[in-house]
Amino acid sequence: MDARIWSKLPDHLLEHVLSFLPLKTFLALRSTCKHFNSLPFTPYFISRHSLPDSPPPFSSLLLLSHPHFHHSSPIFNTTLNTWCTLPLSFPPMPPSPILIASSHGLLCFSLPFASSFLVCNLLTHSIRRIKFPTSPFTFELPTLVTSSSGYKLFTLSTTGSFHHALVYSSSSGSWARFPGPEPASILNENHHQKGVLYGGGMLFTTPEPFHIVSFRLESGEWERPPISLPDGLAFARLAGDGDRKLYLVGGVGASGISRSIKLWELGERWVEVETMPEMVCRKFLSVCYHNYEHVYCFWHQGLICVCCYTWPEILYYKVSRRTWHWLPKCPSLPDKWSCGFRWFSFTPQLYASV
Repeated sequence: MDARIWSKLPDHLLEHVLSFLPLKTFLALRSTCKHFNSLPFTPYFISRHSLPDSPPPFSSLLLLSHPHFHHSSPIFNTTLNTWCTLPLSFPPMPPSPILIASSHGLLCFSLPFASSFLVCNLLTHSIRRIKFPTSPFTFELPTLVTSSSGYKLFTLSTTGSFHHALVYSSSSGSWARFPGPEPASILNENHHQKGVLYGGGMLFTTPEPFHIVSFRLESGEWERPPISLPDGLAFARLAGDGDRKLYLVGGVGASGISRSIKLWELGERWVEVETMPEMVCRKFLSVCYHNYEHVYCFWHQGLICVCCYTWPEILYYKVSRRTWHWLPKCPSLPDKWSCGFRWFSFTPQLYASV
């Protein structure tokens, strides 16, 4: 179209025409002029690209956090099923940042030398620094939970003989302190496993005797839901898609030794979905060597990811195809690597607010 015609279009018509471009394509044009740069944040653009049935504009990614990588993270594109050539660079921040949580386009880092957390949206380059509630501050099980009204950051903390659950709310900009679980040891084994949102609560599994405990983010209450786990478990990990489906990955065996690994889905009761193929199961059990405290699971865009803190590969179950696969080792990892492999689900979202 002739540039003179474009220049005569009223702003609201130009905005309407450009809104039909895929968001990913339009973002590449933001540097054209100041007006284009500001358009994605106008009410019309936000409403059009935030519709529930609108397709996600960006590929879903798996991030690998490991001590070998500083200020960046290798990324695996699960849409294209390949490692990306360039790592994901993080914004400038104090030394030794540690990626601890992710949710719906937001990443959360711990900055131990700055006594704070940092939540950021990499697309908009927006960040929020959250001061630790106390100093010094030790914490476990950091979990980021997002909603339409903002996000909450959950942690467990122990000070002397006192145990607390601390929740930061982005809407109020403050921390709330609640009693920790009783006894405090019920969550100690699963220190790599995040809480799983389901039924209005954040769910965790306990060590033997295995059961589920739930933490209510709003009220700060701990509950034990009436959800009995299958018999014969050697370890139990939960994964869920947000609030609709809940899955259980469990090792089945005797005397704390897994002989097989099964997957269940929660309906009125736990329904067995799949038994891990024997060869896949053998490899995974040899990887973790029955040190189940290193095993953690999470949901990622239709995949149930089963990870081990000491191993650089992800084992995942594709729910739609009912098949198990190994994600290939990151090519940028050195031949000699150590433990410390932490994986995160990440789908960039322009309108995820910090």
